Amino acid sequence: MAKLLPLVVLLLLTSCASGAYQRAKEADTVEAYRAFLREHPKDTLSEAVQVRIEELEFAEARKLHTVVAYKRFLEAYPEAAQARAAGTLLEGLRFNAAKETNTVAGWRQFLADHPEGAQRDEAKRLLGEAERAELASTQDTRQLSSFLKGAEGDPRRLEVEDRLDAQAFAQARASGASKLFAYLREFPAGSHREQAKVALLRLELEGLLVSGLLEEVEARLKTNPLAPQLPDWPQRMARARAEREARESREPLAQAVQAGYYLRELGDLERALGAPDPLDRWEAAEELGQHVSVRALEPLLTAFRTARNPLIRLRALESLQSVLRALPREVAEYEVASRLEGLRERASSAEVYLTIAALLDLTGQLEQAATEYQRAFDAGAPDPVVLRRWVQLRQERRQAFSAAVAARQLSLWALGAAREEVVSPEGGIPLASARQLCAAAENARFAAGVIAQVRQTATEFPEDVEGFGLLAADAVRLSEARLADAELLLRERNPHARLCRDRQVRERLDSAVKERTAALEAVGTKLPKLAHQLLAVVKERDPVPEVRAAAAARLAALERPGH
Repeated sequence: MAKLLPLVVLLLLTSCASGAYQRAKEADTVEAYRAFLREHPKDTLSEAVQVRIEELEFAEARKLHTVVAYKRFLEAYPEAAQARAAGTLLEGLRFNAAKETNTVAGWRQFLADHPEGAQRDEAKRLLGEAERAELASTQDTRQLSSFLKGAEGDPRRLEVEDRLDAQAFAQARASGASKLFAYLREFPAGSHREQAKVALLRLELEGLLVSGLLEEVEARLKTNPLAPQLPDWPQRMARARAEREARESREPLAQAVQAGYYLRELGDLERALGAPDPLDRWEAAEELGQHVSVRALEPLLTAFRTARNPLIRLRALESLQSVLRALPREVAEYEVASRLEGLRERASSAEVYLTIAALLDLTGQLEQAATEYQRAFDAGAPDPVVLRRWVQLRQERRQAFSAAVAARQLSLWALGAAREEVVSPEGGIPLASARQLCAAAENARFAAGVIAQVRQTATEFPEDVEGFGLLAADAVRLSEARLADAELLLRERNPHARLCRDRQVRERLDSAVKERTAALEAVGTKLPKLAHQLLAVVKERDPVPEVRAAAAARLAALERPGH
């Protein structure tokens, strides 16, 4: 009896499976067959059931007749008998879709999906036609450049090169100096190189003209062989001479509306940048920023790049920003781009990287500037001027905690600088050390102010910011105490020694703004013949935005009908 039991069980299971199969067969649906396989995965009929499932799934895909339906079938049943047919149908759908859009991208995608497909040759032919049509109409220089990378033997290469040259130059001419320099760099045999050089010459002369350097403009026009291609410049020079005549009027009011009347000469300020006292040097750098002249840029860049005292470098950077903002936009871009071209050829030191970073930064190219700042930055000897600029950039981007982190680094620098300077009656106190302590104190106060502001806002790490505040307070206390000690020793040796808090130049510049603004109110009535030219000059060239705005308002009032 025991021997018969397994046989009975087998017969019962076979009968059960046979019934389940029959029910699935009668339903003849994917769901029914899958239910059978779940219940009887090892049944002898399972292989036939799987085949039937594949047939039904393929039939459903054919009924839908979509790319998605055939893709799903092939992903689910790559070894099915219908896989080849599904692949052919999928290829056909994709071919028709690519033919309907008929784009280079569409045909390239088709060939990538079906590299050995039955319609490969036809797709390649149509791709070539689409490329020719696209190349004939495209204005995209990147697309043309991409084609040329693999087109050494293509008969269309010369035509495409000419079109790329023309389009690249047209874009460069419309975009400004940096793109014109890039065109000259990237197209060494370009057909429009001379035109690009003429455009750059015009920008150079514009800079000299707006700076009042008429003699230099005339010299360039006489000696440069490209000058005849600037036909409007005789008229420009005539207007510039009339402007200069108005600016050089001996009328006190005519002088009072001009920033230069209140400033030391450029040459004097350049010499002051080499003065023994760093305070004289940073005041000279500050005052240079009031000269809206291309001639102020190079001495300021040199001071920013080479000065040892951070306050000289900081004032130079601020003045560079002031001059570049006051110059016409295209002139400022030319002055920066021409310098970047030269610097990039010899970019191999932190000093050069820092200069490149500053020029990019001051013209709004912040992403590129950040890269160059990073290349110049030495974590072991952080640059306080760069740290301060990082704080400002993070504030402008409303990144409060990041600004506090950078301010903490600046506090650490100030603390270290205050500790390193030796202040003692025995050894005396070098002037340079006192001025270095002045830089430490000013940066410590700046950092503390930033951290105090951040503490008033909601940040992700308030406990950290509290710690930053304590560090900043320590830096302020120590740097100010060491500065007071040093300046006391200076005054003992020289009662007339100037102190860090001396603001004579700043006060003079602030007073000049008030005097110019007041003079602008009177120039229209008291100097009617010169008023229009003088107001136009101030509107375009004053270093202070508020004064330019006041001049623009007065000029608009003069030009109103009936005035």
